[in-house]
Amino acid sequence: MLLLAHRGASADAPENTLEAFTEAVRQGADGVELDAMACGSGEVVVCHDERLERLAGQPWEVRTTPWWKLARADVGSSLGFAPARIPLLEDVLDALPAHFLINIELKCDRVDDGGLVASVARIVRERDLAGRVVVSSFNPLCLFRLAALAPTLRRGFLIDPDKAWAPQAYVVSPLVSSHSVHPFHEACTPERVAAWHEAGLRVAAWTVDDPRRARALRELGVSYLITNRPGRVREALRDAAPEAGPPGMTAA
Repeated sequence: MLLLAHRGASADAPENTLEAFTEAVRQGADGVELDAMACGSGEVVVCHDERLERLAGQPWEVRTTPWWKLARADVGSSLGFAPARIPLLEDVLDALPAHFLINIELKCDRVDDGGLVASVARIVRERDLAGRVVVSSFNPLCLFRLAALAPTLRRGFLIDPDKAWAPQAYVVSPLVSSHSVHPFHEACTPERVAAWHEAGLRVAAWTVDDPRRARALRELGVSYLITNRPGRVREALRDAAPEAGPPGMTAA
């Protein structure tokens, strides 16, 4: 089971910043999960929230705010860390070590993605990172669009725990997932994980910081564990028996 740092090592550094991704490397993660969003001037920024009230105490809406303005926002202090900045997706990909796996979540809940899918596909292609990237989203339209634009890029559907399970898991996911399915960890049962494996899909469970739960998910054959605390979870798993299950995604 591979550990992906959720928005970087976000328990110990401001989420989705270069500082958080650097901390994930230091803590021994196998990769990162990050959020990609198109801003008002078209660049792809790494940010989770649609508006910056929580992160920066600003009312700015990311999708309508230009990059030059977003680049000024301090997204560290409001979270209790040192000042930090929103990075561009290109800067994050260039900063990560060559062995790291990268789960790019497309943040868009609209039909019009503002060019997000096309931009992410281009950025990944230009860096020849397809072998290290899986692209996920709660929005199946984004994954349909990605399949048309970049069919070889690995896709994973995020299952929303606040919506009906069956349509997402048994109708939408088989249509848009080419590599993995991404359920909330409490939705991972032995029967469901086995069925996903039978369908040829890896399972990426989120978001798990409890070592006991991490060990249980490893026993189920979960491939990727998304965690805010990769160092702590790694330490808890280190002395346990080698996990079973399908092989993880390997770096190109």
